Amino acid sequence: MKKQSFDLVILGGGPGGYVAAIRAAQLGLRTAVIEREHLGGICLNWGCIPTKALLRSAEVYEQMRHASAYGLKVDGAGFDLAAIVQRSRNVAGQLAGGVKHLLKKNKVEVIQGHGRLAGGGRVLVGAGGGAQASQPSMELSAPHVIIATGARSRVVSPLEPDGKLVWSYKEAMAPTAMPRSLAVVGSGAIGIEFASFYRSLGAEVTVIEMLDRVLPLEDEEISAFARKALEKRGLKFLTEATVGGLKKSADRVRLEIAGAAGTTTMEVDRVISAVGIVGNVEGLGLEDTRVKVERTHIVTDEWCRTAEPGVFAIGDVAGAPWLAHKASHEGILCVEKIAGLPGLHPLDARRIPGCTYCAPQVASVGLTEARARAAGREVKVGRFPFMGNGKAIALGEPEGLVKTVFDAKTGELLGAHMVGAEVTELIQGYAVGMTLETTEAELMHTVFPHPTLSEMLHEATLAAYGRAIHA
Repeated sequence: MKKQSFDLVILGGGPGGYVAAIRAAQLGLRTAVIEREHLGGICLNWGCIPTKALLRSAEVYEQMRHASAYGLKVDGAGFDLAAIVQRSRNVAGQLAGGVKHLLKKNKVEVIQGHGRLAGGGRVLVGAGGGAQASQPSMELSAPHVIIATGARSRVVSPLEPDGKLVWSYKEAMAPTAMPRSLAVVGSGAIGIEFASFYRSLGAEVTVIEMLDRVLPLEDEEISAFARKALEKRGLKFLTEATVGGLKKSADRVRLEIAGAAGTTTMEVDRVISAVGIVGNVEGLGLEDTRVKVERTHIVTDEWCRTAEPGVFAIGDVAGAPWLAHKASHEGILCVEKIAGLPGLHPLDARRIPGCTYCAPQVASVGLTEARARAAGREVKVGRFPFMGNGKAIALGEPEGLVKTVFDAKTGELLGAHMVGAEVTELIQGYAVGMTLETTEAELMHTVFPHPTLSEMLHEATLAAYGRAIHA
């Protein structure tokens, strides 16, 4: 068996693992990444990036269909589904190649295979994983090991994906034909993004959500605004509803839906299951360590350390929020802690922005109004509509809302919540402000360029204190 020694071994080459590896190399640590599938992980290959490529195609198509609103003429607008999917795959492939180049440039050893902890800082590498794991062909040793194995879609009965009628995210991302009707089960970011994409291309889409509102993690006001905007586009929503039964025919699916008013049925061409994720903790040798696993996720402290000395966990496998940028930040934080860098600060999950790339987009950071009040905070709330912004009107995107939540006593920015065009780009302004521990005073004294959508960040701050100019 081949043996190699490193300063750090990382299990998983996704947005947590590969970023951690690059930072480790920058700090002089001899680093290896073990990846059993594709560098870049689910995010780059089958998640964040390729879905945004699909959504961009849908956005351009929607603009073409409404070209007359801009004084333009487009005759016979249509789309080529195969070309849309191929563009998405090409984008993912290009970026995966970029990750491979970056790791090589930083002299990170990339090892194809499945890694398993073997105690004493040893990691055995073989092909496959879990029950399919082969005999290990390599043994790596390192004083530090980072588990960055990510997560996968949760499978619940009767929504087990079959690759044809009931889709997981992979089938939904690479359809061979356009369904006329579609049911999306789950209204989190993944479900809503797929619902938005397929609706833009003409499918009749119904979203089924077990909770009482869509995008349930968002501020209630933003959630309600988003639902109305999506309904205007023709999406249908069933809240406080669950799928109790599913019957398949040759090319259709009949769903039995249990709701507050009783049980109903509906027939659709395809079903997308988007009911959450579970951590990839199987086949890692954790049962022979002190690593604790709760509800399929590895338990860590504020420095990403597990209960097993020398073993760390980052990203989706370490729990919510399940976001690529959270994984990347944890990777850097974890490595810098290992390297002994001074002045580090634990990650504050409240300052991690979340984005949903539907149309209209949704973005948020910090506490919702309800959570701030529930925490006993006295708050000042500001709201500014897109309709009051010159750039939004010029863009033909006048529907949207920016909402701010401040501590009434100290002026601390507690949270910001948005729905509308390009809010996934705007939210970072408030995220930077929260990291700098800004108050309303600094935001009020900041000069925002005109005409821009970013002016609404200023106005929503002013509005919290009764000083908005354009509302």
